[in-house]
Amino acid sequence: MNRALSEQEVVRRESLQKLIDLGINPYPSELFEVNVSSEEIKKNYTSDKLGYKNIQIAGRLMSRRVMGKAAFAELQDSTGRIQLYFNRDEICSGEDKTMYNTVFKKLLDIGDFIGVNGYVFTTKVGEISIHVESFTVLTKTLRPLPLPKMDADGNVHDAFTDPEKRYRQRYVDLVVNPQVKEAFVKRTQLTNSMRSYLNDKGYLEVETPILQPIYGGAAARPFKTHHNTLDMPLYLRIANELYLKRLIVGGFDGVYEFSKDFRNEGMSRFHNPEFTQVELYVAYKDYNWMMDLVEEMVEKIALDLHGTTEVQVGDNTINFQRPWKRYTMYEAIEHFTGIDISEMDEETMVETAKKLGVSVDSSMGRGKLIDEIFGEKCESQLIQPTFITDYPVEMSPLAKKHRDKEGLVERFEAICNGKEICNAFSELNDPIDQRERFEEQLQLAKRGDEEAMVLDEDFLRSIEYGMPPTAGLGIGIDRLSMIMTNSNSIQDVLFFPQMKPEQKASEE
Repeated sequence: MNRALSEQEVVRRESLQKLIDLGINPYPSELFEVNVSSEEIKKNYTSDKLGYKNIQIAGRLMSRRVMGKAAFAELQDSTGRIQLYFNRDEICSGEDKTMYNTVFKKLLDIGDFIGVNGYVFTTKVGEISIHVESFTVLTKTLRPLPLPKMDADGNVHDAFTDPEKRYRQRYVDLVVNPQVKEAFVKRTQLTNSMRSYLNDKGYLEVETPILQPIYGGAAARPFKTHHNTLDMPLYLRIANELYLKRLIVGGFDGVYEFSKDFRNEGMSRFHNPEFTQVELYVAYKDYNWMMDLVEEMVEKIALDLHGTTEVQVGDNTINFQRPWKRYTMYEAIEHFTGIDISEMDEETMVETAKKLGVSVDSSMGRGKLIDEIFGEKCESQLIQPTFITDYPVEMSPLAKKHRDKEGLVERFEAICNGKEICNAFSELNDPIDQRERFEEQLQLAKRGDEEAMVLDEDFLRSIEYGMPPTAGLGIGIDRLSMIMTNSNSIQDVLFFPQMKPEQKASEE
């Protein structure tokens, strides 16, 4: 069923046909050679007036004020906005003023793309502008942009602030709220800074499979699909850890990957089912060494993005300057609850969790209970970047047992602004111990733990050939981007976050 057109849409389609009737292609194929941006003009014109005598610029028409033979308009390109000045007697040549009187004044609409030829000058009120000598229609738009409107009292109302609409129609959000681009620019700067740091260390960026016959490397529920030719189930990866470790077995000393991972779990302002992380594995290193690397790398990212180690996040000023505070898992729980759980058995821990108001169920083993207590009572209070170290062995099936502390593993997480931003281990490279850990996970799965890990025979075979001592790391790019851009929701740092289906076709 065709959507009913609004009155404005009908008018735009009529204008489209009139352009065609005039012999003007509203969607031309010819190249329009842009030689300058609005940002460059505004930045350099004052000191270089002679350099902008013959410019070509393109973008969207965002406003228009017609005053008889002359008009002012605003053009928005990818770098910002700049004022245009039109004079009827100078647009095109000869007696035919169709391009001004008909096309510009009557057939162009806000949001249309045009290409402009002209020169830069300064108006009497001091505004840097472009004197238009000719223009070309590049794209006729068929829907009006939801631009801010002013009421009779002079109050401005933004027509596109609803978060669901903004996330669902990011292409419109970026046009009418161009300031949102800054978060995405900084996100790219963040990954570039991280990639530069890791490359300078000599580590190799690699790619590993997204479709996997066995999902592993984390505790999570997967998305499942089916390969028709092979007639076998496949899973979207929940992590790339086990494949990167295979490369360490194969002889690489340091490998990393920016990976899209997928977890079939709940959604919130901190969780999207499709997310990005970087994983790094370096041979002959341990988790203490990796903590130093994380501090150094994230401090560098803050400096690269902001010129300072201090970053404002909501009401908090986060300082990424090294060194960061460090607690063991048990120390953190005792610090924030006043209870030492380090020697408790599972039954006692269940009762303790209940007393603390932490929800528990029969599927939870000792490790899951500890994780829940920490998550409920400690994590939200860790605002400044903090390392939580030395986790119970039950929580970490892929981490090496602690060299000094019975029942613990050599693992750390970095917590910042109340959320985990990274996870790292001294990697378990004992194949016998690893098999036993996997088998323990199978038992948890039988108890109903849907996030328990599965046993990967090929990975076990790989480390039976020998994996050197290795440190491994995973950093959540989305979470770190939220912090570095002062964004309240993960949806604000994802161009196209996962959304529930629209209930009905949008008329917007």
